[in-house]
Amino acid sequence: MLTTLAAAALALTALVPTGDVTGQAAPDYVRVDVLTVNGSGCPAGTAAVAASEDRTSFTVTYSQFLAQAGTGSEPTDFRKNCQLTVQLSYPQGFTFGIAQADYRGFAHLQAGASGMEQGNYYFSGMSPTARKSHTYHGPLSDNWQATDSTQWDAIVYAPCGERRLFNVNTELRVSAGNSRGNSFMVMDSTDSNVSTRYHFSWKKC
Repeated sequence: MLTTLAAAALALTALVPTGDVTGQAAPDYVRVDVLTVNGSGCPAGTAAVAASEDRTSFTVTYSQFLAQAGTGSEPTDFRKNCQLTVQLSYPQGFTFGIAQADYRGFAHLQAGASGMEQGNYYFSGMSPTARKSHTYHGPLSDNWQATDSTQWDAIVYAPCGERRLFNVNTELRVSAGNSRGNSFMVMDSTDSNVSTRYHFSWKKC
């Protein structure tokens, strides 16, 4: 089930009990509403969100999330970002956190150039998570993958009984360094597979 951000709503109604990456039972239903999308890496209509049928994750796919530097690029092209604000609806008696985030894309970096992916995720009204980054160095022309994971005892959960908005902020940067030609890094994959997946950790209150 995939919809553009313009629709701003996803509903899951599967009732088969399943578990998340921490082994905890997921609630019977989860609805993910995308409230806002902002950033140079995700102009209107260029990102899509889907929630998994087993209610253990949601995914974001981008079509224009590309940072570049060097020949043919503009001065502002070296950094692109995208911030999503989503609202989750689920049964009372549960709360959630993010246990893991998987990113993927394609990079073409000339010798001497470098690229970086960085992300953080937090609940409105609570302190942001530490930013986690992954750096790649040229020469490189291949798919890339990065995973941010949190130890089970360190996962930050929304307060029980409160419905906090969940924020995701992702960034790509490319530095030309002493390279020649054009270098770029894109948050997507050449085979059109899902580019970003966020794994829930569910907990009973």
